[in-house]
Amino acid sequence: MNSDGGWPVERLVRKEVSGGIATITLDSPRNRNALSVRLLGDLEDRLNWALADESVRVIVLTGTGPVFCAGADLKEQRSEPGGAHEAPVTASFPEIMSMIWESPKPVICRLNGTARAGGLGLVAACDFAIAPDSASFAFTEVRLGVVPAMIAVTVLRRLDPRAAAEYLLTGEVFDAARAQEIGLLTRAVPEEELDATVARYADMLLRGGPEALAITKQLVRTVPALPVEEGMRRMAELSAQRFTSAEGQEGIAAFMAKRLPSWVPRPEPSDPGEPVRGA
Repeated sequence: MNSDGGWPVERLVRKEVSGGIATITLDSPRNRNALSVRLLGDLEDRLNWALADESVRVIVLTGTGPVFCAGADLKEQRSEPGGAHEAPVTASFPEIMSMIWESPKPVICRLNGTARAGGLGLVAACDFAIAPDSASFAFTEVRLGVVPAMIAVTVLRRLDPRAAAEYLLTGEVFDAARAQEIGLLTRAVPEEELDATVARYADMLLRGGPEALAITKQLVRTVPALPVEEGMRRMAELSAQRFTSAEGQEGIAAFMAKRLPSWVPRPEPSDPGEPVRGA
């Protein structure tokens, strides 16, 4: 029982960590992992945990059931005619997408299946998005008389502009191959290869220095907007800083000594036979 004397409320988002990888799982399959107030609250809590835990190097966001996320919980968005109403989904969803987008730790979206509307905002916020090739996608907002406003902030930074106009305006369903083609997905793979593909990306990320990954994540987004001369000057300064940094020196020393750098997670002491991640 909880401190109020009642039974604890079931969490709609699960968490686990192993080998430096935190897995955050949307676990509300009865409503297709819709973005309800409860689910958003749990998701924000789990993300805060993963970002604060120093043992976590990579975050994997996934779901249970055949749907990754169906978007906003429409039952919660209804209001009485003429009554004042603030859409509950706006309460924390922008902050959650910002947390993922700005996370210094790489975030991989492992889509367990289909995604719609607001769920695609989560997909676009992640650094990597990997889905089974059987999954389908759609920006269905306009067909409900609403707009993909909040998710446009992340989605329009990923999608080809022509494709963005096509799918955000029509609400048409498109498949995983097309989602990869237009930039929404990193990879679309056969379902039986999904876990192995996610694990491969996670293991590659564990090889990178934590500071270097965080900085490089920002470079990918900011450098293209810099004037060439300014970009060259600023990046030369940054490069010199990183070569002389403690992390950079450790990486160079490890390479010269043909050993793993200190940031690569080692096997758990309880299982000495487990392969070293990233090796």
